[in-house]
Amino acid sequence: MVGGGGAEQELSADNVKGIVLALLSSGFIGGSFIIKKKGLRRAAVASGIRAVIVGEVANFVAYAFAPAVLVTPLGALSIIVSAVLAHFILNERLHALGILGCVMCIAGSMVIVIHAPQEQEITSVKEIWIMATQPSFLLYVASVVLVVSVLVFHFSPLCGQSNVLVYTAICSLMGSLSVMSVKALGTSLKLTFEGKNQLVYPETWFFMLVVAICVLTQMNYLNKALDSFNTAIVSPIYYVMFTTLTILASIIMFKDWSGQSLGSITSEICGLIIVLSGTILLHVTKDYERIPQSRTGIYAPLSPSSTPRLNGELLRRIEDDARSPEDEEKALRRQEMY
Repeated sequence: MVGGGGAEQELSADNVKGIVLALLSSGFIGGSFIIKKKGLRRAAVASGIRAVIVGEVANFVAYAFAPAVLVTPLGALSIIVSAVLAHFILNERLHALGILGCVMCIAGSMVIVIHAPQEQEITSVKEIWIMATQPSFLLYVASVVLVVSVLVFHFSPLCGQSNVLVYTAICSLMGSLSVMSVKALGTSLKLTFEGKNQLVYPETWFFMLVVAICVLTQMNYLNKALDSFNTAIVSPIYYVMFTTLTILASIIMFKDWSGQSLGSITSEICGLIIVLSGTILLHVTKDYERIPQSRTGIYAPLSPSSTPRLNGELLRRIEDDARSPEDEEKALRRQEMY
């Protein structure tokens, strides 16, 4: 735990490991899209998918070493990696707003890293279970389940395909629980590899079950959001909501801010706001969908308010065009967003 003074706090070894893993995750995930775009062949697609898998594994392990308030915002750096590599390798020009977004993400991430809380020392999964069953977190879980149920059973059939907030809210709320369960499971596995077997406790297997349920629900509605709305709209809304809710859940469950000074907490909040703002700028300038307007290959950006529902000959033309590159890229983009 971190002391409550105003003195500068040094990064712990675990925090450093978490930062390195989060950066590696961003590098692999961001680079996977350049591999995919550069090759546009099955071999390149397979390499890109492998890079995504490696990145997600690194991100999973990072949560076992560092607080979610530190790891989650660093996910924005994968967008920077993708944008910068595309600028130099694919000649996809990074405009002034995109450059500003990159600078903001890096600056905000540095502020978060400098003022991030230290990871609590946990010696057993039972300690995590106590945190997960404290009244404040149980209230958060109950609120999430209630809101998600209302969204799924009432608002989703009613206006899910016309209001982008419905699907993205479900993804973000379930995502916050999935990260908490991933962190609990990752810590349990970390302790097991260190020689303190946690697989003998039913709590470990319960967290594993929660991970599966939350991740499947999250990805299902993320796919629905991407199939119903422009990526340029879904991406920033989802990232902002997911990051904010995940950090809130971590603060409640793991007491990340307990013992920190007001100055450090304020700095972390400011850093987070800067990262979120930079991410929105990057998505505005980078993530827009294009659809073919004629057989000549001319493309036009979709209106931000439009819903990319393609039909008839246009849909068949997209499916026949190289069979799968755009679909595979969308699948990779879904994994990047997760």
